[in-house]
Amino acid sequence: MKLNLTKPLVVFDLETTGLDIVNDRIIQISYIKVFPSGQEERKNLFVNPQKTIPPEVVKLTGITNEDVANAPTFKQLAPSLSETFTGCDFAGFNSNHYDIPLLAEEFLRAGIDFDFNRCRLIDAQTIFHKMERRNLAAAYKFYCGRKMEEDFTAHRADEDTEATYRVLMAQLDMYNPETQVEPEKHLVNDMQMLAEFSKTNDNVDFAGRIVWREEKDAHGNVVKDENGKPVKREYFNFGKYKGQAVVDVLNRDPGYYSWMLSSDFANNTKQVLTRIRLREFNARKAKTNQ
Repeated sequence: MKLNLTKPLVVFDLETTGLDIVNDRIIQISYIKVFPSGQEERKNLFVNPQKTIPPEVVKLTGITNEDVANAPTFKQLAPSLSETFTGCDFAGFNSNHYDIPLLAEEFLRAGIDFDFNRCRLIDAQTIFHKMERRNLAAAYKFYCGRKMEEDFTAHRADEDTEATYRVLMAQLDMYNPETQVEPEKHLVNDMQMLAEFSKTNDNVDFAGRIVWREEKDAHGNVVKDENGKPVKREYFNFGKYKGQAVVDVLNRDPGYYSWMLSSDFANNTKQVLTRIRLREFNARKAKTNQ
C-alpha cells in the first residue's frame, strides 16, 4: 500500500554506542525519505561517535571502531541532516522511546535546535504492540510473512530501516478499514492518526521529566476549551515539585530553572523547560503592552 502522505516521511533507524540518551552516541544512521509523490530517497551513514564502541555493540552490529574512524561526526552531519529532515514526519521501530530522543540530543549537542514537536512521530512498534502485542523480527514475520534472516544478514541500521518500512506498509495493508473485518483493528492511512496512535504517554519532554495533565477547576471538574477538549498544562514529574504546574513553580521559585539548566538533565528537557519559560515571558510582555 502506498503511504497517504501530506508531507515527506522519514523512516529511520539508529545504531549507537549504548542506550543512554545523555552519554551514548550514534554510530550509524539510515533513513528512507518517502515523498508524497511516492519518490523514495535512501541514505546510510556511518558516524564517528568520538568514543570507543563497546565490544558488545561491535558484536551485535558488526560495526567496528575502524569502520567509523574516518566517518564524519554527528556535528559535521547535523546541518545537512537538519535541512533534509525539516518539514518531515518521522517513523521508526521503538523510535518514540529511544531513536527520536537520542537524535534530538545529538542535534542539540551539535548546536541545532531541531524541533521534533512540530513533527508527527509514528512508531511501528507501538502500532504492532497495540494491535498484536512483541520485536522487529516478530513483526516482520507476522506482517511480511518471512523471517528477517531470510531477507537480511545482520543487525544493522540500514537493514532494520528497510524492514521497518516494509512492516509499516504491511500494517496499513492488514488493518485497512476496507478489508479488515474486525472494526477494533481498523487503521487509517493518515500520518496524523498514526502519530496519535503511536503515543504511549503524556510526556512533554522525551525523558518524561515534564508531563501533560488535565486542568481542573475548584470543584475538581476537568476544564475544557471551546471545542470541548480538555485543557492541559505542563507539570513536573519528578523531585520536590512533582505534581505541580511548571509555570507556577517557575513563578514561585525562579532559581529552579537555573538549577535544572546547570544539572545533568537531558538537553531536550532543558530545551522544553526553556520554551515554556519563554512562552510565559512573551505572554506576560504582550499582556503588559495591551
